[in-house]
Amino acid sequence: MRPLLATLLLLFLSAWDVGARTIYRCVQGGTVSLATAPEPGSRCKAVEVDDNAVQTPNLWGNFGVFSGVLYEREQDGKLVYSTRRLPGSREFLKFTVATPEGEPAHPGMGKVGKPQLDRHAKQFRAAARATGVEDAWLRAIAHAESAFDEHAVSSKGAQGVMQLMPEVAAQYGVRDPFSAEESIRAGARHMKSLLQRYRGDLTLAAAAYNAGMAAVERYGGVPPYAETRGYIERVLALHARYREAMGPPPERPAR
Repeated sequence: MRPLLATLLLLFLSAWDVGARTIYRCVQGGTVSLATAPEPGSRCKAVEVDDNAVQTPNLWGNFGVFSGVLYEREQDGKLVYSTRRLPGSREFLKFTVATPEGEPAHPGMGKVGKPQLDRHAKQFRAAARATGVEDAWLRAIAHAESAFDEHAVSSKGAQGVMQLMPEVAAQYGVRDPFSAEESIRAGARHMKSLLQRYRGDLTLAAAAYNAGMAAVERYGGVPPYAETRGYIERVLALHARYREAMGPPPERPAR
């Protein structure tokens, strides 16, 4: 069974012409909606979704389980669908969807913990500005990877704040893997590359960061590793907490 967006995506796809695969994630006034066409007045991002993929992307965010309405309306002479009630909309159907809830992952991952905003704050801000990767997302990765310890070394040989494997560190020109500044800068560049590769899908980017791109490609989505799946849940939970702690207020589903 496909997680997170399975039900809603099937509802969308049943309403589209055969072969259509584009979903728009639209944000307006801190609220999120999914639509089959860009919404007037919203900032929308197009995401191509393959309904045959093993793992469908979580386009919502970390909202837990919530219920909403899929609306139908005419736009530019075509029927379009959206979870936001816009002028001229009529109710098409109601749905319930489950998304990450911002809680700890499985017991083996331990507690998520509180945001640590004072750890390497200058370095995270600089890396976020240089790469365009969200500061809160970088901190979530570092929190899950090393608890911000620049001297951390994993059993597999990953090093530093961002727990870079030696070959990844070398790829990004890291001279001292235990330098917080170098590790965070390289980790941000690596994450930017992953987000570009997976079209902004945080779940797949986190999966590749943890298990490697080869594993993601091999399984056509999130690998069936308990460690990786727990890691993803923890990072998504941490991301929600860092976004809330750092502001602006967290997004919420549109009504």
